[in-house]
Amino acid sequence: MARHLSRRKFVVYSLAASTLTVAAPLGCDATTAEGAEAADSAPRRPSDVLVTGTDEEMLVLEVTKANRVVVRLPRVEVGQGVTTAVAMMIAEELDARLADVDIPLADARTKGNQFTGGSSSVSSLYGPARELAALARAKLVTAAARRWRLPARTLKTRNTKVVAPDGRSATFGSLTASAARITRPAVSSRPKPASKHRVIGKATTRIDARDIVTGKAVYAGDLTVAGAKPTVVARPPTLGGKAVSVDSRAARAMPGVHAVVEIAGGVAVVADSFHHAFTARDALRITWAPGPLAPLSDAAIRSRLRAAVPRLGTPPSGSTQTEAEFEFAFVSHAPMEVLTAVADVRATRAEIWFSSQTPMYARDSIASAVGLPESKVKVHVVRGGGSFGRRLNHDAAIEAALISKAARRPVKLMWSRADDLRHGRMRPASHHRIRASHARGRVVAFTHAMASVTETFEAQGSSAQGRVTRAAARAAGPLPSDSGLYNFGRVSGDSGSVELAMPLGAWRSVDSGTMRTAEEIVVDEVARSLGKDPVAFRRATLRNKAVKAVLDKVADAGDWGRTLPAGHAQGVAVHEEYGSRVACLVEIDAADPKNPRVTKVVMAADVGTAVNPRGLEAQLMGATIDGISTVLRAGLHIDRGAVRESSYADFAYARQRHAPLRFEAHIMPSRREPGGAGELGVPAAAGAVANAYARATGTRPRRFPLNF
Repeated sequence: MARHLSRRKFVVYSLAASTLTVAAPLGCDATTAEGAEAADSAPRRPSDVLVTGTDEEMLVLEVTKANRVVVRLPRVEVGQGVTTAVAMMIAEELDARLADVDIPLADARTKGNQFTGGSSSVSSLYGPARELAALARAKLVTAAARRWRLPARTLKTRNTKVVAPDGRSATFGSLTASAARITRPAVSSRPKPASKHRVIGKATTRIDARDIVTGKAVYAGDLTVAGAKPTVVARPPTLGGKAVSVDSRAARAMPGVHAVVEIAGGVAVVADSFHHAFTARDALRITWAPGPLAPLSDAAIRSRLRAAVPRLGTPPSGSTQTEAEFEFAFVSHAPMEVLTAVADVRATRAEIWFSSQTPMYARDSIASAVGLPESKVKVHVVRGGGSFGRRLNHDAAIEAALISKAARRPVKLMWSRADDLRHGRMRPASHHRIRASHARGRVVAFTHAMASVTETFEAQGSSAQGRVTRAAARAAGPLPSDSGLYNFGRVSGDSGSVELAMPLGAWRSVDSGTMRTAEEIVVDEVARSLGKDPVAFRRATLRNKAVKAVLDKVADAGDWGRTLPAGHAQGVAVHEEYGSRVACLVEIDAADPKNPRVTKVVMAADVGTAVNPRGLEAQLMGATIDGISTVLRAGLHIDRGAVRESSYADFAYARQRHAPLRFEAHIMPSRREPGGAGELGVPAAAGAVANAYARATGTRPRRFPLNF
């Protein structure tokens, strides 16, 4: 990896001879700088290009006269801390103060990689970001050496300055004009070895933490775009329902109402405030035709899924079978910030502001929806208040664009919480059938067959959004069976599907969150049938030493096997994905089986180089809450074609009172390049919670969440 990166060529721009800009745009040549222009609001002339090269990430680094280091990030910040991680990479290689590094989000580009998903952001940016900063550092040192007429090798960099042996110093900003003209640095532009890292690997508070807690951080709902009016949509009571007739006279006559617009998903109201918009929406008199799922409820969907699971085949002769079937409900992403998008669509151009994990796909879908060339649609990427895969799709942005076009004015569309829960995308329901065949004290065959709901949902831009969802699933890894983690003899798997007209989306950890949970439950049950301790059994059968190491860590730190009161128990699970490994140990109080409480969680993760251990700990903590929620409490019911839940009051995601009383995260030391971490912990946490509950209650849980 490092050797490949060191051969990359980089593009260097000088911006009005006042800013050092080092960029790596894809497809850039001597006559165009398309990628870099899209990443920066200031256009660059072809004559500014000094060196050409390619890099999928299309990073652009600037050092301004004000001594600010600016990198326009081709990813979106949705609370996962990617801006902090990249700022740390840049600060490390530049020897800049972290406080001097700014990481704004890049607009949608025409080429390159702007996909935020598959736990890939840090691992994909780790090499390019450090290479870019190391090159900028070399140019700045060379510029200072020429100014002071000193050998470049004698100069040092620290605190966003170049420092001479005699104590003289120059800020990066004061050197930027001359550094922009340097084509051959006099010192090495290779990134530092891991042994010299002083920023990477140090637990660091998020660079945007203060802005978030003080309200300074800007989300789509905070934007003020000239003329953009608050907008909401009246939606059908069932999934995919259609308006048959609309009487909007009362709504149109209400104060502050500017427009009422019919769209594919319902009827939109544009008004002076969201209060006016919601009030007018409720005054609409609409007759709805039921959606295609109106005949279906949970029981029928579960029955179809069970029937769609492929047969397991014949087990090895002479073996004993441990078999189990599992059901997982639909689950909403339910990010804290509801979907919001600002759109200004004109006859010849369009401009959209929203939080997107796939801004290039989004631009293409919006262009198709409003009938404009892609080159005439500009997408501004805004930070998001949570995602968990929800912002891979861009339903709200397409709707906002269509409403703006029909209303002939800019709009700020907000989905309500009920809109997102009842009509938003969700993790598909699935049914799993697993059989472990064992003989002579060991597993000789392991088969996992499953079926999940797949989407035939038709909506504006659904085909492009389907491509995004499938891409996210591919990024998460292969489908059944994932149990190659263990030495279980012949491992096999198969999958089926049930097609339903409902909006689905990649949910955090995609298929692994259900598949690994089911498999880890079966691993526990096999251990029990063989009379073996669950941790000892895993240690004896795990293939990977690194997975054994994280398992050993949680068993030791969590005091596995300690005596607990009646109705209390421990559970454990492991997972490996994205080039990373994790183990989770859970303690649960299930003395009241209907109101279980996870009391303690110990996690250990090996993700290679942990750029920001504090950020990784936060990711593991969030994964723990997801595991607790989807195993014990949170899911969506389908009642005659409608989603029953409509708010956090009935979509029972874990609250503070359900969070573990004690949480520990142990980050395994490593100098490998980073693996993925954002989704890694969910399957292990879910599996450990389920196993702890099973041991505490003496039951074999099969339907999740347990309260369904």
